[in-house]
Amino acid sequence: MKSTIELRQLELTTSIGTYSPKDVVPNMHLLDLTLTIDPKLVLIDVDSMNNVFDYDHLIIEIERLAKEVHYHTQERLITRIVEACAAYETIESVELLLSKRPVLHNSGELGVRLQVSSSELRDVRKTISQ
Repeated sequence: MKSTIELRQLELTTSIGTYSPKDVVPNMHLLDLTLTIDPKLVLIDVDSMNNVFDYDHLIIEIERLAKEVHYHTQERLITRIVEACAAYETIESVELLLSKRPVLHNSGELGVRLQVSSSELRDVRKTISQ
């Protein structure tokens, strides 16, 4: 059995990239986030927040990270989001997609996707705890 929490199309208020006057500057950055968690946190006997993964704090942290600084790359914000996820032992693995639009001629969407397995997330935890 496997369970996930899925967040789709979260519009982040962020500043990413360096653009010349002729470049198309994205006006929207969207986050898709899938967190794998223990099914015991989904199949519960008692309807209580103590029995589930409370993702609200993670979403608030992601919003804070997005607004905190100007990023030159999407990849750096993705790295910081993965580190934020790693702070929660409850999260077993992470997949995220950070996309921006428009890309060209007021159209298109371009994104960077990252999948972090449970063993890779453990490695991230070790790195951020040092």
